[in-house]
Amino acid sequence: MRSGAKAAVAGGVFAAVVGAGFGVHALTSDDGPAGNGGTARTAPESPEVRTGPPDAEEIQETSEGFLTAWAAGEPGKAAALTDDPKAARAALTGYRDEAHVTKVTLEPAAASGAKIPFTATAEITYEKQRTSLAYESSLTVVRDEKTGKAVVRWKPSVLHPELGKGDTLVTGDSEAPPIKALDRDGAELTKEAHPTLAEVLDSLRERYGDKAGGKPAVEVAVRRDKGDEQPDKTLKVLSEGEPGELKTTIDAGLQAAAEQAVAKRDRSAAVAVRPSTGEILAVANNPADGFNVALRGSLAPGSTMKVVTSAMLLDKGLASPQKAHPCPKYSSYGGWKFQNLDKFEIAGGTFAQSFAASCNTAFISQAKELSGSDLGKVSRDFFGLGLDWKTGVATFDGAVPTQRDAPMAASLIGQGGVRMNPLTMASVSATVKAGVFRQPVLVPVSVDDRAIAKAPSSLPPAVADELRGLMKLTATSGTAAEAMAGLSGDIGGKTGSAEVDSQKKPNGWFTAYRGDLAAAAVAQAAGHGGKTAGPIVADILRAGG
Repeated sequence: MRSGAKAAVAGGVFAAVVGAGFGVHALTSDDGPAGNGGTARTAPESPEVRTGPPDAEEIQETSEGFLTAWAAGEPGKAAALTDDPKAARAALTGYRDEAHVTKVTLEPAAASGAKIPFTATAEITYEKQRTSLAYESSLTVVRDEKTGKAVVRWKPSVLHPELGKGDTLVTGDSEAPPIKALDRDGAELTKEAHPTLAEVLDSLRERYGDKAGGKPAVEVAVRRDKGDEQPDKTLKVLSEGEPGELKTTIDAGLQAAAEQAVAKRDRSAAVAVRPSTGEILAVANNPADGFNVALRGSLAPGSTMKVVTSAMLLDKGLASPQKAHPCPKYSSYGGWKFQNLDKFEIAGGTFAQSFAASCNTAFISQAKELSGSDLGKVSRDFFGLGLDWKTGVATFDGAVPTQRDAPMAASLIGQGGVRMNPLTMASVSATVKAGVFRQPVLVPVSVDDRAIAKAPSSLPPAVADELRGLMKLTATSGTAAEAMAGLSGDIGGKTGSAEVDSQKKPNGWFTAYRGDLAAAAVAQAAGHGGKTAGPIVADILRAGG
């Protein structure tokens, strides 16, 4: 800010008084007088465009000018001080017209470099209802490369931190009435009791609010861009609506157990599914307010994918549980050299031993017998992976792309382009246990009569029996045995570890079943799946009785 400039919060509105000055420079020719005694003049040179980051004076002056114009209800003037005047003007205009903000107080804090944090208090009037919304945001001052002027870098989050590209802040009737979500036994599911279900509950309201018979609330909300899978987010309720009831497949007791299980491991997520019906019984994420990895994550599943790969090898006659199968220290394909954990090998072992020990090379060695589309076909036809699942909420339903050479080989052990999440991997175990793919659902189909995905084929009975035997061996004496210790009955499991670029430790994976309950979990950047994701799954299976 120029010397003598003052800034203050006056009358509840940010105000800035800035001194201004300018200089005029006459340019004359070195030739002196010319023509009729006049002075020869040269054309003025174009001013040099300033470069480099804005200095402290520019940062303060630009931020104050922007905040002052915004608070004064001058969107055009404020927008002109940004690097995207068109988008900024539309958003600032909508702030008053769509969010019904009648007055806003903006209080800047001390700058941190070019970043200016500020507190906003918006007074909102909608029909005869009034409220205020207080929040913290920030702006950053940058140099415009074309003009050289210091400007505010425009992002929707300047207006409100919850706004992303294409989002708008609105006040009015909610797009969907509130719902009272019930678990499978009629118990109410709330965000307070089950914080990891917050996004799921918001999504259920958005999708089923108008079907559950409720009355819309009046609220201040972030209206998501139509292409965004995230549900709208309520920021403040002016008047409560009347909720309708929506029954889900969630089991409140098992949900609580899943939440407690993931709470023990940072960046973890888990899902539980009933194999006999496909019902989703629990969904948990840690952190609870982070991205919904459990249902929408897209991660390499590591060796848990060997369950699907084994189904393919068994079906093609390329492996048999009790027959000899190679498990050398190394196996190369497509120019890549693959190895086992700690470079172990099994001399003269069977395929069952290789599966239970999670031998990578036992699978890589078969790549030469396969085409790039084989794994994808089995994933889709037997396990329903990659089909369009309609669970009742937004989900990522797995991806097994056609690949060639080394990436194709890597996909056999859950790397390459294969992408899954706890939902899809819980469904894999459920399919093995049931012998048939049943699309997971969180909202009963009877609510909206939607068509759910069906796999083209059931697992061949012999293949299903062999897979159950392989997973039981792994759960009782293989890599999953430590985590599954103490669990009785009909059990099966598979561990996994997926390498991720830039991570020191791999993502740990675990998928398993016990009786009519299947579950899967991932623990990101945590290490071997048997020790990280395994205890999460075991706790869920134990809680399921």
